[in-house]
Amino acid sequence: MEAILVDCVQKSLRHFMHSNAVFLCQRLCAEFPTETNLQLLAKCYLQNNQAYCTYHILKGAQMAQSRYLFAISCFQMGLLSEAEAALCPANEPSVEVPNGAAGHYLLGLIYRYTDRRKSAIHNFKQALSMDPLMWAAYEELCILGAAEDATAVFGEAAALCIQKQYLHCSTSSKLHSSAEDCNIVDTRHSASEDTSPRQLKLMQSMKDIPGNHHGPSILGGTAQPINSGLSNISFYNTPSPMAAQLSGVAPPPLCRNVQPNGQNLSSLNADTSPKSTVNSTIQAPRRKFVDEGKLRKISGRLFSDSGPRRSSRLSSDASVNANANATAVLGNGTSNSSKYLGGSKLSTMAFRSMTVRKGQSWANENADEGIRNDVLDDSRLNVASTTSSSSSTMEAKSYEQETANFPIGGQIVSGSKVISGASEILTILRIFGEGCRLSYLYRCQDALDTYMKLPHKHYNTGWVLSQVGKVYFELVDYLEAEQAFGLARQIMPYSLEGMDVYSTVLYHLKEDMKLSYLAQELISTDRLAPQSWCAMGNCYSLQKDHETALKNFQRAVQLNPKFAYAHTLCGHEYVALEDFENGIKCYQSALRVDARHYNAWYGLGMVYLRQEKFEFSEHHFRMAFHINPRSSVIMSYLGTALHALKRSEEALMVMEKAILADKKNPLPMYQKANILISLEKFDEALEVLEELKEHAPRESSVYALMGRIYKRRNMHERAMLHYGISLDLKPSATDAAAIKVIGF
Repeated sequence: MEAILVDCVQKSLRHFMHSNAVFLCQRLCAEFPTETNLQLLAKCYLQNNQAYCTYHILKGAQMAQSRYLFAISCFQMGLLSEAEAALCPANEPSVEVPNGAAGHYLLGLIYRYTDRRKSAIHNFKQALSMDPLMWAAYEELCILGAAEDATAVFGEAAALCIQKQYLHCSTSSKLHSSAEDCNIVDTRHSASEDTSPRQLKLMQSMKDIPGNHHGPSILGGTAQPINSGLSNISFYNTPSPMAAQLSGVAPPPLCRNVQPNGQNLSSLNADTSPKSTVNSTIQAPRRKFVDEGKLRKISGRLFSDSGPRRSSRLSSDASVNANANATAVLGNGTSNSSKYLGGSKLSTMAFRSMTVRKGQSWANENADEGIRNDVLDDSRLNVASTTSSSSSTMEAKSYEQETANFPIGGQIVSGSKVISGASEILTILRIFGEGCRLSYLYRCQDALDTYMKLPHKHYNTGWVLSQVGKVYFELVDYLEAEQAFGLARQIMPYSLEGMDVYSTVLYHLKEDMKLSYLAQELISTDRLAPQSWCAMGNCYSLQKDHETALKNFQRAVQLNPKFAYAHTLCGHEYVALEDFENGIKCYQSALRVDARHYNAWYGLGMVYLRQEKFEFSEHHFRMAFHINPRSSVIMSYLGTALHALKRSEEALMVMEKAILADKKNPLPMYQKANILISLEKFDEALEVLEELKEHAPRESSVYALMGRIYKRRNMHERAMLHYGISLDLKPSATDAAAIKVIGF
């Protein structure tokens, strides 16, 4: 009865019949109230979006899987301290994190959201070391600004880990190799950080059990794998002694093509003793494996040599930034990548296999010397015979690995396909990882160049094009960003990835019709996604309906309190309504979610600049600059704050850097001219403004500033001319009134 109910519950879960699974699992637990069955019921509730039920069912449970499921439910309910206590009990500091890589990833998220950056980074790295294909952990490291180079993360260490998971463990069961030949950690390296003392103790005890030599048993001609209760003990694939005892079939010879030379299993074990025991530590330098020459050969073929919105409305309509429209329109500089949006260049990925010379043993060298010399005594013949047998054994194992079939993902895959498939996956991940890392470091042009290396079929996907759109957005190239996001929308109209940033791009371009259509489409796609309400809020904000926009942004925060961008947009609307106190609170909330969300630092700097708290303003602009040191807009406002603090020379240096960072941005040139006027360097200021006229010929504030210079130099006719031109260009009502007061 129990087995039938368990099968029915699992079948219901596979078919997404969650309510049926819950009902049947409740019957199962009523009849057989074991903790394992309670875990299955907890999974049913989690998949049915009832985390609170899982919380009550598993509270106080001690099994590793129970603690993991309980931590998941606590995390979803926002009970981060209880989730942490479940994964790392305070009264048992030596207990290992359940579920291996997944457990460390969850613990990393908990540390991240409780502002413990170093611990979060450590756990994300630990998760990657256990499972190199856990992309989510690498992406979190990119968000924290702590990701290592992708070529190192998805390189040789990842190759060895995948090789253990898919080849060595399966091969050991097929070849019936001894306990020493399986993936048991060398006692010389037992203190490695990736292996817990409990695992080592368990594996050593299993290794020392008499008769434990043949791995999984063969019952009816089929290998029966023995599942372990520990979270990642399958990583080492320690053989079970019980299976060997239960088996009534004698194990076959170790290798099919070993020539009979009198060598038995015990002598083979003697040849493969501690020097060739497998080391399981992934991050450490290469250590010797059982048949190291062959593994190097495989490794050489396997690898070649080597979200949330990131920019706020930096061009806000604050009084300091009178040129916002010019910035938005002129920020569409040349690009060498728009041609890729419809059809990306095929990236020629040249795989250069590493040539590794197969090592020779001392016995082989002696045997070769004996052959070259014509003197062959009996002892040398014996050495040559033994060495030949060992070498043929290694050849047989390597051959078995490449030709044997392995069940992976419900399919039977040959060993050679596993090797080539892993190579292809890691090659792609290296490009994706490096592009993601560079994006979060705001090395935008480098990130674009990296994404261009992707094959056509990967480049033209929604995720990649959304990332490309975000990169162009950071470059203040809104036209290119719109093209990238538009193509992503065509390819994946159901995806919401990056649509919050897309709506802000349309806001800057003042495309009210497109923005309204996008918002309606997103709401109809998913009303419970924060991106949908951010788009709707941007739509109302463009219409200057800041109160309605604020309500939409608050709805986005309510749906996902960890969505930093929604907090920042709320802050923008509060500032537009001149409610600076609530604006500051919203920006601080965004920073609690993501300390590297530089546009929240920028928003705080703008608030303090308007409040004339210049020291605070300079501090927050500098924090934003440290996170994104390539933003011309941030440098412009940092220079403005320095100028307000009477540090004009330093302000001029910052403005020069801002101009070099983006020569199409008129704001730093305008601010530089202001600083030069305050220093009474009128000729230099006029030169800067004359150059600025070429970039922004219809910007009224430029002519107004030139009129101010001519007036101070008593050149009244020229002053009147430039004031008149400025008024003809229809400035804002406030600017027009100021020009009339000064000029007339």
